[in-house]
Amino acid sequence: MAIKEITDRVPSDEIEFHMVTLRFDSNLPKEERIGNVLVHRIGPARPDPSIADLKKFPLHLNKFLYQFIAYFEAKKLHRQHSYDGIWAMMAHSCAIPAGLFKKRFPRVPYLLTLQEGDPPEYIERMMKPVWGLFRQGFTSADYLQPISNFLRAWGIRMGFQGDSTVIPNAVNVAHFSASHSEEAIAKFKESLGKKEGDVYMVTTSRLVHKNGIDDVIRALPLLPTNVSFIIYGIGPDEVKLKELAKELGVDSRARFMGQIGHAEMPLALKASDVFIRPSRSEGMGNSFVEAMVARLPVIATQEGGIADFLYDAKRNPDKGTTGWAVDAHAPQQIAEAVEDILARPAEVLAVMDTAEHMVHERYDWETVSESMRGIFSRMTGTAKAS
Repeated sequence: MAIKEITDRVPSDEIEFHMVTLRFDSNLPKEERIGNVLVHRIGPARPDPSIADLKKFPLHLNKFLYQFIAYFEAKKLHRQHSYDGIWAMMAHSCAIPAGLFKKRFPRVPYLLTLQEGDPPEYIERMMKPVWGLFRQGFTSADYLQPISNFLRAWGIRMGFQGDSTVIPNAVNVAHFSASHSEEAIAKFKESLGKKEGDVYMVTTSRLVHKNGIDDVIRALPLLPTNVSFIIYGIGPDEVKLKELAKELGVDSRARFMGQIGHAEMPLALKASDVFIRPSRSEGMGNSFVEAMVARLPVIATQEGGIADFLYDAKRNPDKGTTGWAVDAHAPQQIAEAVEDILARPAEVLAVMDTAEHMVHERYDWETVSESMRGIFSRMTGTAKAS
């Protein structure tokens, strides 16, 4: 999404982007133009693969193979197009091929964007077998663009020494702040079975351990029975989380709604009362910012990049309050934060005002894309780049 939002806002006569990415689905063309990006797809593929297929031979080899075949593809394309710069999006998959390309073509400027959501320690363990090449992806970069101060610190710890600029991801402010009629919101609430007096906590999240969904489920028994947890998203922990809810006797209040489309999401947020995701790790976290601009009170940890925008009245007295901070692994604190929100509606309105203003000021794609264009210009020393 970040690549598309940024490249769509850069005139094609100023910068032409080429992307080397995995194919997976053999129905997709090996080369295709999407907006201002010429996409080159590589790697093993099969027709209409399912999520389960991605874990089977040969598709399960894709992420490992990409580390090397992406370099060879980029080298071949460079001979045809003579690129003015390379841009690696996420170190976990792209630092190795970008580092190899930079070593082969040292005069081509190299920008590394850190978008990682997984804990750096986990990523480092995964990359141990190719540690030297992985670290080279950091040390050989000319520019670093992390989406949070947390990831900037990681990049420096990994050996980057050049020009570093924190530019966050953004959200479609107009989409999430758009007004919806009372009738449309009421209809959505009705589809959820929400009645007068019900309180809905909501999350949009991959169902994985790092996002702390289990901590919210553990908080439900500590909250009044009119409080439910609406969960949008899919992931490998779904069965385990459903079993936890049943074990705690809150399976009727922890409701797994599956994937939700981008078009429906603002209405789903406006039909709810509190956004919550007590992440154990987060590179940044767009979902929190989307909820803020949709005017929902937000409960979150301050892990990783969340600390850049989630300011708590008690923990950050020197900043305007934008949400309620809890510790990771702290269901009791979650319950207390929900109760505080329900007990102080006037204060909640003030917090939502502050959070919404911050998002408009700092997290709009127009602002972010302009900052990225500045980096591209510095990379190439010219108005043109590829």
